[in-house]
Amino acid sequence: MKPTQKKQQSLQAELLAPAGSLEAFFAAMEAGADAVYCGLQSFSARAKAKNFSFQDIAAMTRYVQQRDRKLFVTINTLVKEQELPALIDTLAAVEEAGVDAVILQDLGVWRVARNHFPDLELHASTQMTVHNAAGVKQLEKMGFSRGVLARELTLPEIQHIRSQTRLDLEHFIHGALCFCFSGQCYFSSYLGGKSGNRGRCTQPCRRRYSQRGKDGYYFSPNDLSAIELLPALQDAGVSSFKIEGRMKSAEYVSNVVQAYRMVMDATGKDRQSAVEDARKLLKQSFGRTPTKGFLAGRQPTDMATPALRGSTGRYLGEVTRATDNKLFFKSRDVLNLGDRIRIQPGSDKVGTAFTVKQLWAGRKPVKKLAAGAACVSHTFKGRFKPGDAVFKVSSQKAFAMSDAACRRRLQQVGAARQPLTLNVAVDNQQLIVCAEVGQVCLNASYDVDMFAAKQSPLSKEALEQVFRQCGDAPFELTTFTTGTLPDMIIPPKRLKEVRRDFYQHLQRDVENAGKKHQDQRRKRALASLLPLQSEHPAASQEVTVAIKDIREMRALDSHEIDRILVPLTTAVLHRPWKVGQRQRRGVVWDLPFVIFDQEWTTYQKAVSHLIQSGFTQFRLTNLSHFELFKKFPDVRLEASYRLFCLNSEAMQAWQELGAVSNELYIEDDADNMKQVVQRRGSHALYAMVYGSIPLITSRIRIPGLKGGQPLLSDRGDGYQVVSKAGLTVLRSDNDFSLCGALPQLYEMGCSGFVVDISHLGAFSPQGKKVLESFRQRRDLPHTSPFNFVAGME
Repeated sequence: MKPTQKKQQSLQAELLAPAGSLEAFFAAMEAGADAVYCGLQSFSARAKAKNFSFQDIAAMTRYVQQRDRKLFVTINTLVKEQELPALIDTLAAVEEAGVDAVILQDLGVWRVARNHFPDLELHASTQMTVHNAAGVKQLEKMGFSRGVLARELTLPEIQHIRSQTRLDLEHFIHGALCFCFSGQCYFSSYLGGKSGNRGRCTQPCRRRYSQRGKDGYYFSPNDLSAIELLPALQDAGVSSFKIEGRMKSAEYVSNVVQAYRMVMDATGKDRQSAVEDARKLLKQSFGRTPTKGFLAGRQPTDMATPALRGSTGRYLGEVTRATDNKLFFKSRDVLNLGDRIRIQPGSDKVGTAFTVKQLWAGRKPVKKLAAGAACVSHTFKGRFKPGDAVFKVSSQKAFAMSDAACRRRLQQVGAARQPLTLNVAVDNQQLIVCAEVGQVCLNASYDVDMFAAKQSPLSKEALEQVFRQCGDAPFELTTFTTGTLPDMIIPPKRLKEVRRDFYQHLQRDVENAGKKHQDQRRKRALASLLPLQSEHPAASQEVTVAIKDIREMRALDSHEIDRILVPLTTAVLHRPWKVGQRQRRGVVWDLPFVIFDQEWTTYQKAVSHLIQSGFTQFRLTNLSHFELFKKFPDVRLEASYRLFCLNSEAMQAWQELGAVSNELYIEDDADNMKQVVQRRGSHALYAMVYGSIPLITSRIRIPGLKGGQPLLSDRGDGYQVVSKAGLTVLRSDNDFSLCGALPQLYEMGCSGFVVDISHLGAFSPQGKKVLESFRQRRDLPHTSPFNFVAGME
């Protein structure tokens, strides 16, 4: 095909839209989405969205499939041990509903689905931090049909991944961006137990911070908008274009889907004008300032603008005066009755949104105000102050369809029709009907009156015409046969009675068979869950200390330290190893959780060099790392807390992939940790008891922010920013410590403990204080137990 011909084609990738409500679902459908993804009322990474019941999902699935579209359900949160039975019920329900795929993060969900609900197609969420070809290859081996790539990738990096895999690749093209690699943010959880990996993020990254007296929204990225890059993304190998926004309104969904549909359907010379029209439409979506993100290159300069507030919506201005019932400000945009605005306080607390029901020009009520002086009535006495920001978040022209109207539309959706094979025979005044629907067979005989045919005797065509009318029964006659038919007539009324009765019984049998089949799968899944152990196996409870670098290897000389955790860098390639057997046994090499493809070969060489030098223990921090060791079956692979282990199914999944141990999840609380440990069997489970938590890890460079300088939140909390190896890491001034909880962790039966002082140094005064606090089983001042005591939501 000539290049000029290729340019004439419309884009064939799937357009995938979000739906956090029924109104948004129908907005996506009417605007031209090929597929929709949505969450349930549990296990959704957008817990604050309205989300959907199982009955909703079943009806929505029928709706989309009757229109040759698709529905994906997100079960993309981390699952606690006690939630596994509910997870099984959820997977059984969505499989029964016939959804097109499940999007997941937790390998516990993967294991249960793979083993007990094999009809479910599985997509790997962007929360799994898949950012290289090795990660995608691992997904292929695990049976995933699609991977949602990390948003930190450039177009050439995506293209390289495509060249290494046949897996469907999905990538975000529009919407809010996380500052952190998805799935690796602990900021919200650290501040109050509301975990982003459990769908409850409070978005502390959107707040204002101060460094050296200068305020800025340093961790609040602009919104992704790749409207001009769709052809390049498809050429790079992306087969699904994903729009973010399950928390957004139906109006947002409608505008954004229409804009991208317009560009995707345009061809040749019409595409550029379509892009211009789409941009105008996207301005009505009330998002943040647009950026192409990393799709424009490795060092985008417009991803984060510290001077811009992190709130969504079109910025109108600041409140100049507020009374008990009126709000005054200078608006940058036209205001209409029916517009929805949000008032965002300067303190960065949660804003207040309301629909404009009264506008004033002086003392005169009006329906519309031009840009300029604005006065709006409100009912929030005493809540607003001068300096608060005003944002328009939707317009009077919003996609309007009530929840009741949406439900009425769904109720009109008939059941999905199943292929029906039917044979009809006549024998001795009886009509014998035999049917097959899937694995269900039904045979029935009906007494019928037959009369000699003077003309038009009973025929296959006549019988097929009767039985093809399935009515409300969820069948579609695909194969129809008859035996030899007598030269007789059966009254049409009787044939219709037979058809109606037979289809009623067949429908009941099919429904019962489906319920029985699903119930059997559900029971087998429940029975497979690991029970609590009455006696815990003896735990070695060895002590591993994470150090700054290999120069601190002499920490192993301490009889109280069993192992050291050493950062694996490519510098090891230039070091000849002459260490004793004890030292080799005592070293665990810690892999960086981000290894882009351009670095992969170097790390392969580093791993090979270490193994040839006699080292056999490695700590993995990303799913892709298993690919590094596929040629080295005898090494010991340990899964870090970044490889989520909140339940016994996930623990077993990591075992099956080759990990000989896991670290309990850093965000977890004591109750859930105990439940997981009590099911560990012979699998080793370690607990980190000290460390500096990487609240955010990002590929984004922050303009105007100096590494090593203290950073303060508007609440007075202190943080440190470290920039290293192309990544930005935000850490709290207060370290994480469970040293005081060591007796409780010993009692649980943990296999060992990790003391991470890599940020301090093993021989620094503070590092020595930490080791002493570990020995004495007490916490140092100004440390935090994270969620261990207070719990994780």
